[in-house]
Amino acid sequence: MTASPLELVCPAGSLAALKTAVDNGADCVYTGFRDDTNARNFPGLNFDEATLRQAVDYAHARGKQVFTALNTYPQAGGMGRWRSSLDRAMAAGVDALIIADLGLLQYARRQYPDARLHLSVQGSATTAGALDFYYQQFGIARAVLPRVLSLGQIAAVLRQTPVEIEVFGFGSLCVMVEGRCLLSSYATGDSPNNHGACSPAPAVRWDHGPAGLETRLNGVLIDRFGEGEKAGYPTLCKGRFKVHDDTYYAIEEPTSLNTLELLPKLIGMGVKAIKIEGRQRSPAYIATVARTWRQAMDHALRDRERYIVRSDWTTDLDRLSEGSQHTLGAYHRPWK
Repeated sequence: MTASPLELVCPAGSLAALKTAVDNGADCVYTGFRDDTNARNFPGLNFDEATLRQAVDYAHARGKQVFTALNTYPQAGGMGRWRSSLDRAMAAGVDALIIADLGLLQYARRQYPDARLHLSVQGSATTAGALDFYYQQFGIARAVLPRVLSLGQIAAVLRQTPVEIEVFGFGSLCVMVEGRCLLSSYATGDSPNNHGACSPAPAVRWDHGPAGLETRLNGVLIDRFGEGEKAGYPTLCKGRFKVHDDTYYAIEEPTSLNTLELLPKLIGMGVKAIKIEGRQRSPAYIATVARTWRQAMDHALRDRERYIVRSDWTTDLDRLSEGSQHTLGAYHRPWK
């Protein structure tokens, strides 16, 4: 397999989605098993060992790679399931394991010393010092950075670490400690990391009241929408709250991350891979996003100086974005 100077890493919640990602330009595709060892443990989603083997065969035949996410934190007495899933991923021939838990990283390094290990975004490593720890202790080859760092902070990390850096390019925007939002845990009683979502469906309520459509999470009012106003899926970080005398999106607006315009800078900084969020998404979603990003990345890699974001790319991605809007998130924020 030929290494790309910048890899496009796409999600796949099914074999159909994986094939779609590969066929539309992904260099790597990340997967998970049908259990709680991954942070997108939804009914009808993910792989068993047989379909993972098929996925690996399909990708490898086309010169692409498959990663498996084992990115949740094992609960007391349950480590055996995580070790078993790791063993099954290695038996299927995956190219890398995406792990957050220290104990599972240690198991992987001891049992499979030649395995390629990626530190999950769930590990929340945001400094060169943190990455050095994982590199020295477990030999990680790559780390996925959380979506809370500015471009300057990412550049500073890149200058100080031998670890490959992967950053999120498109999809839902998490501004909390990735996958471990205490606001969601408080409201729902469930960990987003271990239950696959920050707003699990059983906790979500849509109510029509005198003041309009209200969205709630276990009784907590998240937002209220007037007639004709678009109503997004309720998450605590993207709700409107009253702060002093103003009611507004106090933490983050309900939009999706889209960093197409930053591609030349990310390439120049030495970022190794762009990650697309969304293993819960449909093959149709994957096809559009992978195809668009493949075109953009090829354009930027050919000529960074003349790279521009085409209007049709923006239109296609905005159709798939939350609220049909996009943001650069923390990448462009002045605060640090």
